[in-house]
Amino acid sequence: MRRTYWVTMTDEFMSGWGQAKGKTNKLVLTCDNYEEAEIVYDNACRRSEMKRVQITSTKPYYTPKKYLVSWHDKNDYETWFKSDQFMK
Repeated sequence: MRRTYWVTMTDEFMSGWGQAKGKTNKLVLTCDNYEEAEIVYDNACRRSEMKRVQITSTKPYYTPKKYLVSWHDKNDYETWFKSDQFMK
């Protein structure tokens, strides 16, 4: 049985302005398995603007009043799913 995981993070750079004016900008990447989630997690941790990076097996929910959430997967964020794509 395939299990879905989500990697969640706060984009500090994009939070508070533009479409996220007055809100926290959350990025959520959907992963097909835990191994993918680990790769995405490692890549997110290498990006200085990404904070509060987490892997969860429960689909996250964020209240729209406080958060602007963008949902992605390997079809539109392909690079995030390849090991060591971002420099520390």
